[in-house]
Amino acid sequence: MFDRLREDIGSVFDRDPAARNRLEVLINYPGIHANVLHRLAHGLWRAGWKGLARFVSSFSRFLTGIEIHPGARIGRRFFIDHGMGVVIGETAEIGDDVTLYHGVTLGGTSWDKGKRHPTLGNGVVVGAGAKVIGPILIGEGAKIGSNAVVTRAVPAGATAVGNPARIILRDDKAEQARRDFAEKIGFVAYGASPDLPDPMVDALRQLLDHMHKADARMDRMCEAVGRVSPGFCDEKVAELKAEDIVALKDEAGSRQG
Repeated sequence: MFDRLREDIGSVFDRDPAARNRLEVLINYPGIHANVLHRLAHGLWRAGWKGLARFVSSFSRFLTGIEIHPGARIGRRFFIDHGMGVVIGETAEIGDDVTLYHGVTLGGTSWDKGKRHPTLGNGVVVGAGAKVIGPILIGEGAKIGSNAVVTRAVPAGATAVGNPARIILRDDKAEQARRDFAEKIGFVAYGASPDLPDPMVDALRQLLDHMHKADARMDRMCEAVGRVSPGFCDEKVAELKAEDIVALKDEAGSRQG
């Protein structure tokens, strides 16, 4: 029990820069209190003391503003930041190192018994006000944006935003190649930002793909020319920096104004 509590407190320091010392976290963080009381309620639930388990759960909701059904299964180092208004349903399953912000709902779409609440894989982050509804799987390391409404499965490592939620970033080989190339040319901030509108993200992806192919072709051409004229392609290309593009954009905006 105390080992789990130490893990819970440690997870706060890992994910909340406002945390200053262990005593402050233990006394003032409702997510910690909700975790401890849920473990008690869940133990009673599994032992068949369901009425008493619901009483502990209700007391926890009164104390913390966080409602966790005693039947929900929660992994290690679960962190609820702020916490007010969080609701977690009976058949919800939460992996290790998951983070929820205030106002999150892990709810159901059916009145039938059985699995009706979502499953969150390890390392999932759910933003403030998001609603994850139904017996769907949110893959390991996925991120759900604030106020998103998610009713379909989200792949591992992906980012979902909006209502209804849509995938704007996927953690696949093609996306990783774009990020690697963007980093290579010094253009990381815009190449993989989940905060941009979808059309902008799509346009930047296509641009990065085109630049990547052109860059690879130029490398092959330089290699061929280098066999005839050594040193022809030794000149370095100037690095493209995101801050330079921001400066040009601001300058163009001021001219229009």
